[in-house]
Amino acid sequence: MPHSSNFSRRGFLKSIAAVAAATHGRLALPASLVRPVLANAEACSASQCLDFGWEYYRGALDGPWEVWRGNEIAVWEKVSLPHCFNDYDACDPDTPYYRGHGWYRTHMPVANPIKDGRTLLYFEGAGQTSHVYVGDTLVGSHVGGYDEFVFDVTDAVAAAPADKAGVPIAVLCDNSENLERPPSDLSDFSLYGGLYRHVHLAYVPAVSLESVHIAPSVIPGAAASIKVKARLYNPVKFTGSAALTVEITDADGKTIAHCEKSLSAWDAEAEIASASVASPALWSPAHPHLYTCSVILTTSYGKSIVKERFGIRHTEFVEHGPFKLNGERLLLRGTQRHMDHAGFAAAQPDALIRTEIELVKAMGANFIRLGHYQQSKLVLDLCDELGILVWEEAPWCRSGVGDEEWKNQTRLMLANMIDQHFNHPSVLMWGLGNEDDWPGEYPATDQTAIRGFMQEMNDLAHAMDPARFTSFRRCDFARDIPDVYSPSIWAGWYSGIYTEYQSALEEERNQVKRFVHIEWGADSHARRHSEMPDEGLSTVPSDADTAERGLAYLPTGGNPRVSRDGDWSETYACDLFDWYLKVQETLPWLSGSAQWSFKDFTTPLRVENPVPRVNQKGVIERDMTKKEGYFVFQSYWAEAPMAHIYGHSWPVRWGAEGQARIVKVYSNCPTAELFVNGASAGTKQRNSQDFPAAGLRWMVKFAPGKNHLRVVASKNGVTVTDEIEFEYQTVNWGKPVRFALVQIARDKDTVAIEATAFDAKGVLCLDARNVVRFSLAGSGSLIDNQGTSTGSRVVQLYNGRARISIRCNGNACIAGITSEGIEPAFLSISA
Repeated sequence: MPHSSNFSRRGFLKSIAAVAAATHGRLALPASLVRPVLANAEACSASQCLDFGWEYYRGALDGPWEVWRGNEIAVWEKVSLPHCFNDYDACDPDTPYYRGHGWYRTHMPVANPIKDGRTLLYFEGAGQTSHVYVGDTLVGSHVGGYDEFVFDVTDAVAAAPADKAGVPIAVLCDNSENLERPPSDLSDFSLYGGLYRHVHLAYVPAVSLESVHIAPSVIPGAAASIKVKARLYNPVKFTGSAALTVEITDADGKTIAHCEKSLSAWDAEAEIASASVASPALWSPAHPHLYTCSVILTTSYGKSIVKERFGIRHTEFVEHGPFKLNGERLLLRGTQRHMDHAGFAAAQPDALIRTEIELVKAMGANFIRLGHYQQSKLVLDLCDELGILVWEEAPWCRSGVGDEEWKNQTRLMLANMIDQHFNHPSVLMWGLGNEDDWPGEYPATDQTAIRGFMQEMNDLAHAMDPARFTSFRRCDFARDIPDVYSPSIWAGWYSGIYTEYQSALEEERNQVKRFVHIEWGADSHARRHSEMPDEGLSTVPSDADTAERGLAYLPTGGNPRVSRDGDWSETYACDLFDWYLKVQETLPWLSGSAQWSFKDFTTPLRVENPVPRVNQKGVIERDMTKKEGYFVFQSYWAEAPMAHIYGHSWPVRWGAEGQARIVKVYSNCPTAELFVNGASAGTKQRNSQDFPAAGLRWMVKFAPGKNHLRVVASKNGVTVTDEIEFEYQTVNWGKPVRFALVQIARDKDTVAIEATAFDAKGVLCLDARNVVRFSLAGSGSLIDNQGTSTGSRVVQLYNGRARISIRCNGNACIAGITSEGIEPAFLSISA
């Protein structure tokens, strides 16, 4: 998809570099400059990865002099990287998360084996503004919490005092409020602080390859052309001759192109090789074929080697129609993610990132939006390998257009994202921003200024990467600027009812040339279920505007809406997912969508949510516990046979004796048979348009007390089963007046407890949603601030229950639970 642009890539990068230099920073050197010397970036070999041996101090210090005064001024905590200093307080129910200074210090052993080589510090990302010191010398500052950056510390290392432990390194990370730094403080996610991605030490020759960009082009059924471009890192201003070797290999290691040449050093990105592939293996979600481009640069200063993976594919958004990949229609089945995890915040370990992206793939998704900022290379690598298309986004979020400093910073963050992630075949679109029509945004919602700056961002993206689409979500007065646009459609949550979804799509379809639906779904309080989930719809007007307008996310005020008046049950969320997915299957013109969001995440704006300060729209909890909604998506999208009975976390259902209650099975198998207490309740045929549960539902009269359900389904000769047990309560209840608090599990020093709410007659109150607070007396500690239904000391009840775990620390303790208007309860826990 060729684009024309008034921007000069070379001229823009030079101007950005000048701006960065003026603020002690520089345009971040690409990771390709240092990755060749990292033995294993994911495992972090000790000799090149600086993950260990750090100390951390929260608070302000007067520069490196105070940093190195030992514990005379500050008490330091030993930490390893990645480390986020909001790992515990991000969703504290009582106190907003910390915004301020966090200092890190370590000693770095330096032994550069390359004659006249350069020593580099490579940061995969740090929040939100970082100042790096070698000894007492400030070697550079970087603004922005999400892009990679590299500092050449060669001269500073040579001048710094060193001891047996190495050269002293200190880093100040600052996530204080800053109007000049995107994203804005109105953003509905936490702006974390810390060294929350890996830090590396690298040695390179004085003349090295700074970046290698591979630009493949193909028309389905024809040969592919490949252009290889490169930039030099040349601080010594070398002007002599350089020898280049470029080799391209396929996934099996077979060489498909090879060239050698000699040329003079160059001072900007230049094409260094081109090749043709007669019968390319195309990259797709079903077959994510990856090629490797190896470039060897040899000068009198030594040899520099870069290896970059890339893929060959053709993309097309048909105007007012579907998306095509490699000439064939592909419905984008998507979700979205933030870099956030229980107990780690933004410092999510590599193994957990891998698990999360694998869960996305196992759900059947082929598309993900990385909101609302550049994410780690590992995320993109996994999307490349697993076959997940990506919308990656610059952090221009909920903001107008600031002054020149703000503009330059916002452009730089987009430029760095494109420059650093250019080679990933998974990247389909460069998102320019999000919701820049937000009420009260800084400095103002100036439509003319926003349109003008969005056009600048659009031109910049096209100048840097003419082959990819640009995209934007929710800024209707500028919807004509990006290549692909998504309006706000939240039918059944922030406005309207979910049965209006198709009409909303049809209305928006013709408003832009290339339409995709980004952000839809519903909050659900994990473990909360409902026998009548649609009661919240009774007051919501139909034929309403289905967009999120104004401050509709708030739990009070405004017009009737399910987000305010509904029960926030997993049951309702599953019905909404089910309806949306069945509609999407029937629309041949639809390019696709992305549900918001895959995992629950923290936000400072939602302190009154059932789990305080957590956006609960995920289909998994913040610790990756699956909610029921995960299986709804899997039943529509996954290829591997699956069957799931709704209600695995629903221990007690209710109703009158003899009353028929619905049992739903989410499955991608053509038929399923349900067994109730050992007896067959019949076989059902799956039909995606038979709502709910695609026809796999039974009306069942449960026995009072314990019931057992089992489903058997098969697909392509593979049989799958699922089963659950629960109690069926037939006695009505009144207002909750007391709690029972009991121990339900113990693993060595960790104890899980559960509170249940009862009325005056001792009947379990199964619809109770009271806010409760857990407490602990003794030397133990609550395992709280996890941002989960079972890991918050303040939480709304789910069907009259709430759980939390305790770390006893080898001693006896007493747990308590309180709630306004209810008699508290206490539990003694042995050592």
